[in-house]
Order: sequence, then structure tokens, then C-alpha cells
Amino acid sequence: MDKKQEMLQLVEKLNEAAKAYYATDKEVMTNLEYDTLYERLELLEKELGTILSNSPTQRVGYEVLSELPKIAHTSPMLSLDKTKDPQALRSWLNLHAGVLSWKLDGLTIVLTYRDGQLVQAVTRGNGEEGEVITNNARVFDNIPLKIAYQDELVIRGEAIITYRDFEKINAQIEHESEKYKNPRNLCSGSVRQLNNQITQQRHVRFVAFSLVEANQTFNNSRMEQFNWLESLGFEVVAHQLVTPDTIVETIEAFEGKIVDNPYPSDGLVLTFEDIAYGNSLGRTAKFPRDSIAFKWQDETKETRIKEIEWSASRTGLINPVAIFEPVALEGTTVSRASLHNVSIVENLGIGIGDRVMVYKANMIIPQISENLDRSGNLEIPKECPVCHGATEIKDDDGIRTLYCTNPDCLAKHLKQFVHFVSRDALNIEGLSEMTLEKFIALGYIKELADIFNLEKYRLRIENLEGFGKKSYANLIKAIEKARHTTAVRFLYGLGIPNIGLANAKLIVKHFNGDLDAILHAESQTLISIDGIGEVMAQAYVSYMQDARHQKIITDLLAVLDIAKEQESQVTQIFEGLTFCVTGSVEHFKNRKDLASEIEKRGGKVTSSVTSKTHYLINNDVTSNSSKNKKAKDLNIPIISESTFVAWLESEEKPNV
Repeated sequence: MDKKQEMLQLVEKLNEAAKAYYATDKEVMTNLEYDTLYERLELLEKELGTILSNSPTQRVGYEVLSELPKIAHTSPMLSLDKTKDPQALRSWLNLHAGVLSWKLDGLTIVLTYRDGQLVQAVTRGNGEEGEVITNNARVFDNIPLKIAYQDELVIRGEAIITYRDFEKINAQIEHESEKYKNPRNLCSGSVRQLNNQITQQRHVRFVAFSLVEANQTFNNSRMEQFNWLESLGFEVVAHQLVTPDTIVETIEAFEGKIVDNPYPSDGLVLTFEDIAYGNSLGRTAKFPRDSIAFKWQDETKETRIKEIEWSASRTGLINPVAIFEPVALEGTTVSRASLHNVSIVENLGIGIGDRVMVYKANMIIPQISENLDRSGNLEIPKECPVCHGATEIKDDDGIRTLYCTNPDCLAKHLKQFVHFVSRDALNIEGLSEMTLEKFIALGYIKELADIFNLEKYRLRIENLEGFGKKSYANLIKAIEKARHTTAVRFLYGLGIPNIGLANAKLIVKHFNGDLDAILHAESQTLISIDGIGEVMAQAYVSYMQDARHQKIITDLLAVLDIAKEQESQVTQIFEGLTFCVTGSVEHFKNRKDLASEIEKRGGKVTSSVTSKTHYLINNDVTSNSSKNKKAKDLNIPIISESTFVAWLESEEKPNV
């Protein structure tokens, strides 16, 4: 591994550790390990002369500005001439080599460095004048704040937000009118915030695409420019060297990567590889002559609407989706496109049987561009497709949207389903939150037991966007595996208030895995279990006595095979003892395996050190970690993993 890659991995690892410690009070590494890695990162930053904006060695102070000042660009930022004909690009090269790269769809930014420090970041603006956003650029996810190059450096690049982060941010916005239309729209607003804390939360990235000024020759090569910028710690746009003979096939190769490209793009850019030759061509009043943009020709097809599917979401919003006769577009077959809201349905005059023109926006997302018939015969549903409760049309700042009015609609209780299929519950791989939301909205899942009866929707699921025969088969395999489960997983998966995994284990153990006794436990019996308090017991009994919950459980028992818990054959040497485990482990695969050994022998494991803790297990016995300090304050013994293993081997209960 080279040192640059090592530095990137250290930044990621240390940031994850810090987030776990400060946000969740969990230690994913010892203080000693953290300090060692931190010192290594400092050494690499000093050696390479590069410091990333998200490095834990930097303590960025957030700042709120009253306005963004404007500044004139030293050289105009012109638009690019463009074509949709690959052969035109071949002719444009005219026997010269070129560099082909993505035309990223974000906000163009100019960065200036002096003495190795970022001193200025400016937006493109109108090409002549831009806004100074240096304060915001310092909190981009990946901009180097310090580089090894000491002379003045000016580079251009695109500020972008990935599709993944865009979807996450939009998912948190309830009202349709407030959602961002596309990643570019979100990025533009994020980059130009007066409060850079908001910018930081949006995960803006900078991707360099052009070197404007540097005291280097680069052997007159654009490719070498890109390589040099990468060596300084910049992320550069994906690019490829081309000739007139390879340009067409390279365009096709880029086209094949569109679906997997994490960054929004609206085409390609071709620039002459020979820097001096490109500069010698000068520019027109509107365009530079050393580069040209390529836009894919939108392929459109006529088809006919078969039905409108109304899809409910966790916010109560019900979105219309057009289902049409399948057509081949951009190498794939499409049969559905979102219509987003009632306003778009009405503006397009949508009706069943209408002939419509469809295309793929940016060659990815199917869209309806035109309705040739405009019958307008579509009836807006008066019932929610999930719960059949009443619907209402709301006006969100001029945008008409359909909502479910039932507060108990299953689509609004998505988290219950997410918890049920989680790793420590039924552990169904492939049922992500997004997939569950889709299945609930489509009516495939109305209650938890329906998860185990998805076979009836095989053809529909196989034809859903993002699915296929293989994905469906893998999902059904995971569901069938989960069908054979344990009482602990089942009890934890129900999501009973205050009954976490540890408490579920305590209850199941107390009743020796007798499921009937577990489901009909009385409050006083539960309180007698060490670790189960009165409030917890009352919540448990209340849940089990609720008629709706009883039906959920009955339906689940009809489709699940719950194995009887086997009584432990090992000596219960840790019965009545409570442990806390922290730091890295050596004898066990991970801390979870160590915790399982404790519980198997009658012990209890907690995530924090309290007055009820009997032992803290930490291989770094002398560290000054928060847990070690607290254990010392409470006179709780701190033991190493080796000591614990010795206890296992002796099968004798430790002296408290």
C-alpha cells in the first residue's frame, strides 16, 4: 500500500472511531490504538505535505457569514461547444490525441493554493465574476487544506453531491415541494450556504477536471497534469487517453458505466492531450477551442400507459407511478416511470390507454416527456393502497400531492419492519429499508408474516426496477433461512419497548426457551429476573396483552419454525456476574464472540461500566480510556483477555 492510500484509510478509520465514541459512547478501538494511528497520520501528512479537509488532525471551526463576497476571475470561464455525434468528436481531434472525461453535473469551483495552503475558493458565477466560498470549501469531504506544492496553484473542478447522499437527504424531507429536484440543485444550494456547518452536513465533494496555473511543464501532457494533481491529494475526474481510432469505442465504454457512476453527469468532455497545441488554438467569443463537450442523444420511444400504480411512503405521501408497455431504451427494457405528484399527472393529462413518449434522463431515470392523447381520464384514488384509509390532496406551495390520512397506516410504521429483519432479529439479508418500503407501498407486505409469503408476487418482484430473477432468488433463499429461527431472535424482533437483545436473552433463558411461557409471562415473574425492572415488565405484559400484537404473533408462529433453546451443557461459572468488554481482542474473533462466551456461562454483558459491573475486560489494562478510569473510580477489577481465558479453562467461578 502506498503512503497516500494509507493516509486516506487512516482518516476514514480515525473518523469512524471518533464518531462511535462521541456519538454513541462506544469504543471501537483503545485509546492507545487511536493515539498510535493518529500519530502515524500526522507523520504521513508531514511527510507527504498533504492534509485533507476531513482529517481528524484538523479542527474546523464553523462560521456563519452575512453574505458571500464576489470576485472577478483572472481569466473568463467559458462554456464549451458541444455535439451529440461521436463521429464529430473524431473529426474534431484531427489526428491528435485527446483526454476524454466525465462532464460532471454540479457546480464549477476554482481553487487557489499558495505556500501549500488553500487560500481561496470561488464559484463559476456568470463566468466573469463568481462568489467566494472559501469558508465552505474548507468543509468539503475531500478537499486538501494543505498540499506539498509551494508555488501558486489554480485548479478548476466540480463540486458535486453523490446520488446516494442526495437520496438520503431527500428522504428526510417530508413535503414534496421542499424536496430537491436533482443532485445539482442540492449541491448549488449547499456550496453557497452562509453557514458552513450546513455545507459540511451535505457531504459535498470536489472533483478536479482542469489545471489552470502551476509552475510546471508536465511534459506538455494533460494526462501528466491529472497524475500530478492526484499525487497532491486531489480527486480527479475519471478520464481516458483517446485517439481518433479509439474515441468512438471509448465513448461507448463510458456509456456502459453511467448506471454505476456515483456522481451525476450530463455527458463527456474531450480535451487535446497536447497542452501547447490546445492553447495555441485560442478561443471564440463563447467557447475555448481546446475542449468540446459531448451530450448523449436522448433516445425516445412511444408506448402506451397500462395502469397507474399509487405508492405510499413513510411520510404518508402517495406517489403515482406510470406502468406502460415495455420498451427498450439505452440498452435496457423499461416499463415504469415516476410521475411524482398529482400536479404532474394533471399537467400531462394522464389517462389509462394514452400514448406517451418516454426517455431516460441522463440515460438513467425513465421519464415521460409527452402525452400524445391527453385523455385525462385518470381517477385520483380516494383510498390509500396500503391501509385503505381515506386520502386527501394537499397543496404544497402550488404542487398538488396525495396523502394518506390514517395515522396507523403500515407505510408509516416502516421502522417496525426494518427492526424485525435486522441482523440480531430475523437477519434477512436483501430486505433493506428501501426494499421494505417499496414492498409495503405495493401491498406485497401488510403485516410481518407476509414477509414469508412473498413467493406469490414472484413475477412482479422480478420485474421491479433494481430486481431480477437472481435478486429475487437470493431474497427468497434468505427468507427461507430466516424462517428457521430461535426464541431470542423472535422475541427481540417483535420490537417490544425496552426489550433489547440482552433482555430478550435473559427472558428466554429464565423460561428455558418455553415459548408459551415466554409469551404469557406475568409481571411479577419478569421482575424476578435479574436485569428486568418493573417498568420494563409492565411494558412487556402490556404488549403481549394487546389484541393487535397477539394477532401479529399468532400469524408469525404459523409461518416460523422456532427451535427450542438447548439448555447449556457448560458450567455456569459466570452466573450472577456482569462484565463490560472494551478495546481490541486477541483470543476471540471479535468482542461479540467474547460476549457470547460470557452469556453461555450464565454471565451478563453491558456496554458501559456502572456500579453493578463486576469486571471490565480490556487488554490494555493500564490505558487511560474513559471506561478504565470509571472502573478504577468504582474499584472494579480490570482484567485482560488472558485472565478471562484462564477462567474458562479452569471452569471455576472467579472470586468477586
